[in-house]
Amino acid sequence: MTLAVCPGSFDPITRGHLDVVLRARSMFDEVVVAVARNSSKSALLPAERRVELARAALADVDGVRVEAVDGLLADFVRTVGAQAVVKGLRGGADFDAEVPMALMNRHLSGVETVFVVGDPALAHVASSLVKDVARFGGPIEDLVPPGVAAAVREALGLPAPGGEAR
Repeated sequence: MTLAVCPGSFDPITRGHLDVVLRARSMFDEVVVAVARNSSKSALLPAERRVELARAALADVDGVRVEAVDGLLADFVRTVGAQAVVKGLRGGADFDAEVPMALMNRHLSGVETVFVVGDPALAHVASSLVKDVARFGGPIEDLVPPGVAAAVREALGLPAPGGEAR
């Protein structure tokens, strides 16, 4: 059985993330979505909430599970017995950022990284942009799985569309 890990901060999980996970699942028997704490980013949503939202978004997908990751991805992939790490790429900047991480993970764990080119229709969807749009009251429902927009607005202290702030 082949197992791949799709890591990310998923702050929040987007339709672009789902696209990559589903395509990874088409290549591997099992996929572990690894919700990580990124030390270089300040998360909007707590790790536990990001795990909950990812689990809800992927609940109907056989062969996919979601786990929190504390520490090095290289240690996590060894622990779960992964044969590969799968990362999505929207464009050249993503490639430039991901290659050094892929090389370090291979150095530390011996596990290769597989790059999946994201759906061009979702190339503009990034968690950071989703949060920015939400901060200014823009619609994000079409960018994220059900329930995620409400969680983002709540974390930002913003009202639901047509409602009052929480």
